[in-house]
Amino acid sequence: MIIDTHCHLSDKCYDDDFSAVLENARLAGVVGFVLPGADINDLPKMATISQKFANIYFAAGVHPYDMDGYDDEIMRKYAKHEKCIAVGECGLDYFRLPKDETEKLRQKQRQKQVFLAQLDLAVELKKPVILHIREANEDSFNILKDYASKLSGAILHCYNASPLLLELAGMGNFYFGIGGVLTFKNAKNLVEILPKIPRDRLLLETDAPYLTPEPYRGKRNEPAFTSLVAKKMAEILSLSQSEVCELTTGNAKRLLKVF
Repeated sequence: MIIDTHCHLSDKCYDDDFSAVLENARLAGVVGFVLPGADINDLPKMATISQKFANIYFAAGVHPYDMDGYDDEIMRKYAKHEKCIAVGECGLDYFRLPKDETEKLRQKQRQKQVFLAQLDLAVELKKPVILHIREANEDSFNILKDYASKLSGAILHCYNASPLLLELAGMGNFYFGIGGVLTFKNAKNLVEILPKIPRDRLLLETDAPYLTPEPYRGKRNEPAFTSLVAKKMAEILSLSQSEVCELTTGNAKRLLKVF
């Protein structure tokens, strides 16, 4: 059994073959799905999908790129939904910051403001938070270390192999989402640090439709491909694929308290 802890099944690219994608996942052993929030305008669709399927849940969140659309009232409404099990994805992403220093500073400050608002909401509602961190390790770490003891749990989605962020495992209930990047030829850092992650903090994810694992890189990703990530993780950790699936599924159930 596998739980895909991060898949954007509300993406319009699945509208025409949603049932087939779910069937492919079932045949691959996927028994649960978590749909992370990104654009606040997608939350109604995610809530609707989750209500139609017992094994699909969602997280209410706003991605750093969509920070200017953040609305606290809407966030609270969906964060309290019966099928919402987490807050996020939220965090810091400095990958596409503009060159203009004034605008760069504004965007960094706004990202932090929106990030902190969602962390506070997660603490208030006692729900885990799904984290998005890209080229912002130090700023993210400095924020998260102050929240480590307050958060009920957190997932470092698409964990970027940062040794600094790995230190969070010893500070609080932080989990590490591992996806298709692990299978990439240039994933040397992630391959090397994977054995250092506490095994009771490992999770499987796809980030579908993005970051498709080998040998399908370049094509649309889908939850069924978590099995390819599990296979690669098993090779690196000298475990069987079934052991990896059992381990990561148990971790997801413990953190998310569903499935």
